[in-house]
Amino acid sequence: METSAHRPTWKTLLAFAIIYFVWGSTFLAIRVGVREVPPFLLAAMRFSVAGLVLCAWTAARGERGPRGREWASAFVLGTLIFVLDYGLLFWAEQRVPSGIAAVMLAMIPVFMALSEIIFLRTQKLTLRLGVALLIGLAGVAVLMSRSLNLGGAPIDRSGAVALIIASMTWSIASIFTRKLPLPPSKMMSSGVQMLVGGILLVVVAGALGEFRNFHPASVSRGVWFALLYLIVAGSIIGFTAYVWLIHHESPTKVGTYAYVNPVVAVLVGYFLGGEQIGLRTILGTAFVLVSVVVITTTRQTKPVAPVTEGRAADVVEV
Repeated sequence: METSAHRPTWKTLLAFAIIYFVWGSTFLAIRVGVREVPPFLLAAMRFSVAGLVLCAWTAARGERGPRGREWASAFVLGTLIFVLDYGLLFWAEQRVPSGIAAVMLAMIPVFMALSEIIFLRTQKLTLRLGVALLIGLAGVAVLMSRSLNLGGAPIDRSGAVALIIASMTWSIASIFTRKLPLPPSKMMSSGVQMLVGGILLVVVAGALGEFRNFHPASVSRGVWFALLYLIVAGSIIGFTAYVWLIHHESPTKVGTYAYVNPVVAVLVGYFLGGEQIGLRTILGTAFVLVSVVVITTTRQTKPVAPVTEGRAADVVEV
């Protein structure tokens, strides 16, 4: 992390505003887009264009592109992050309000913590962590429950399941990111993953017959604007701001976007998208955010490895 006393404060504030509010507002842009464009095709257009721009930009700056096994890594991560995580998000937003979709995806730290406890064994299950995990799962239960009389309809089950799977695949991708060989430049690495993911999404969209249901002439101007917003503001500008912050601020500060994005998405969906905010939404969101805050601020406690193993977990931290 770089620090500089001469760095203008406005740059830092602007970068945080972008990852807070732009990323939070992209959930509504997705919901607007999938009303007229098939979901996997819309995701393919977003990430293939954004990935191509980022790759071209970083290559023009002289940064090294992927080599050999790094292409295989980009294929694996492109599948997990963009085909499964984002593809399922775009698909789910046909059925789930954008704000609730953002809240459900805020469960990613919960599944990452579970992965570290169960599979990687790089984290120890403490009372604090266990309570936080239960609170997060309770938040999802509140949003999905048909038996609790909280007002407002529970979210669509198929959409909810898709979002849970999306959160899980992101946590799995985070594990692989620690182990797989990737280009040294974060910008190039993410651009290549976006580009590969976008191409794979084109294949998925074709296999699902989405091209037959897509007629560009019938797509409204508002949807084209939503797609442009996703590509330029959400992917290119948003990611550039994120990478800049990672190099100038602590990961803890940068990671606060995970708390803010769902709140922004819920409010944007309410004021601009006509989505409802009832007791169910408030309680479910509150439970999930409390869980995420506790988990991400819990100091990692690694379990003691057995003497017979003689080594720590095989995980290389980024």
